[in-house]
Amino acid sequence: MATLPVYPWRLAPDGLATLRQLRAAGLRPGGQDVAAQLERPRRRGRAPLVAYLYRVEQAKPVRPMTPAKWAALERANAARRTCPECRRDAGYVIPAALGMCTPCAFPDDQAAAA
Repeated sequence: MATLPVYPWRLAPDGLATLRQLRAAGLRPGGQDVAAQLERPRRRGRAPLVAYLYRVEQAKPVRPMTPAKWAALERANAARRTCPECRRDAGYVIPAALGMCTPCAFPDDQAAAA
């Protein structure tokens, strides 16, 4: 297996982009292999952060969202907002640390405020 070229942070040649850069341009890797990697040094001897680089000319456009995908995304977001205790839409994403909406998690605080 051939080793990947490694570039220092902010010094990658033109024509290569990270996943985020591709997405910002409306592109996706499209099945191509990683072309190179970018390394960003970190303090105190920790291992560097690594980002993989892809060739922009081989990237393909992002697939458009279909109505079924939009509907599935809406259902998933609604499930994240629905409290498992009271079954109401909290209007915000339920914190994983609480596992329920704020009124269900802290019923004494709600009674004192009323």
